[in-house]
Amino acid sequence: MLAYLRTTALFSLLIASPLAAQDTAWKVGLAEANITPEMPVVMSGYGGRTKPFEKVAAELFVKVMVLEDASGQRGVIVTSDLLGFPAEVAEPICERIGKKTGLKREQILLNSSHTHAGPAISLRSVSKDLPGEAQRTIEYTRQLQEKVVETVVQATTRMKPATLSHGSGVIHFAMNRREFTTDRIILGVNPRGLADRSVPILRVAGADGSMIAVLFGAATHGTTLGADNYQICGDYAGFAQSYLREKFAKAQAMFMLGCAGDSNPYPRGTMDMAKTHGKTLGVEVERVLQAKLRRIAGPLKIAYSKTGLPLQTLPRETIERFAKDKRHPQNYAAGQMLAVLEKGSKLPTHYACPLTVWQFGKDLTLVGLSGEVVVDYVPFLEKALGSNHLWIAGYCNDVFGYLPSARVLSEGGYETRGLYSGGVGVFDPRAERVVIENVRDLAKRAERMLPD
Repeated sequence: MLAYLRTTALFSLLIASPLAAQDTAWKVGLAEANITPEMPVVMSGYGGRTKPFEKVAAELFVKVMVLEDASGQRGVIVTSDLLGFPAEVAEPICERIGKKTGLKREQILLNSSHTHAGPAISLRSVSKDLPGEAQRTIEYTRQLQEKVVETVVQATTRMKPATLSHGSGVIHFAMNRREFTTDRIILGVNPRGLADRSVPILRVAGADGSMIAVLFGAATHGTTLGADNYQICGDYAGFAQSYLREKFAKAQAMFMLGCAGDSNPYPRGTMDMAKTHGKTLGVEVERVLQAKLRRIAGPLKIAYSKTGLPLQTLPRETIERFAKDKRHPQNYAAGQMLAVLEKGSKLPTHYACPLTVWQFGKDLTLVGLSGEVVVDYVPFLEKALGSNHLWIAGYCNDVFGYLPSARVLSEGGYETRGLYSGGVGVFDPRAERVVIENVRDLAKRAERMLPD
């Protein structure tokens, strides 16, 4: 459905060519750190939990890949077994990285697997029901920030010659979750709904040709485990990384989440299911790695912006009605909006959303979108940018809430709930066009060949 990249055998004929020489001009630095909480903290993802986690089923990690092209241009990809980095946590991390390494903000891409079986991260109280746990969450978050910074610094000191190549696979456990009922859309199972089942893969080989890292993706929520789970783990994405670590002991396995906003794993509900999905994904990555991959040349060009996405202007009576209706998806956002109005302040009209495009020569374009991005943005961006050699990731840099399409906003449902971190409000349907136009502009700046 969503074809990404076409493999080719032509590179076998180019070993002695200038292009092939450029291929091997990459340098890569790798590092990882264990971020499993050592103290009892509140878990993330579900509001109904009433106690901290009870057990560690699998350890959590932050992993770093520093890429450098022949001209010395660098880009840093940070992946993590977390729900997501809100701006208040992400921006201080990037600022500290910049001070220690000289890297600019646009050269840093943070991504999280969105596991709902990990710790909450916040620099403020995260639960009215568990006020005594707030300080431990804040302490964990501060430690996490320092670990991310130090892991990036460590990776920058380990730069070695490398070659990059790319391929794509497919998984079938990603399920659209917007189930239509007679009166509303619920979080359920929609087999006819759109889902991105592609598995983009970046293979990194050392000077001797052996694999030293693999970056791979999928596009479904880290919600195989439900709110009744009190065991820490990275859900299916964590188990997929563990599988690949066992298969390729010398390679760092990194997971980057795609446009998973309206998709859940299927089936779901148990730890065994999470492990099964993880193995399924790991086996598919392993299969693609054994096939012929497309070699990636430089240079690396990065374009980044914070784009103001328009928010809805709602009458106060509408906001009050939504705030009173516990079943309304915008109940929480409406409550936040009322609090602003009651202080005599004006509601914001836009939210600053980070967007980024990384262009690897003519061979690969990585689009990094922020928020919990619904799958509609994959075909939108394929049309706007061209579908070939395109990797679209969500949950990058700032997980502020859902990024719905105009269609999803018109239909309603959970994914229309609005901002839950870093801002107040509900996106306007016009935000869809603003995202598409700005990503296209960034791709042009990064020198991707665009369709007319």
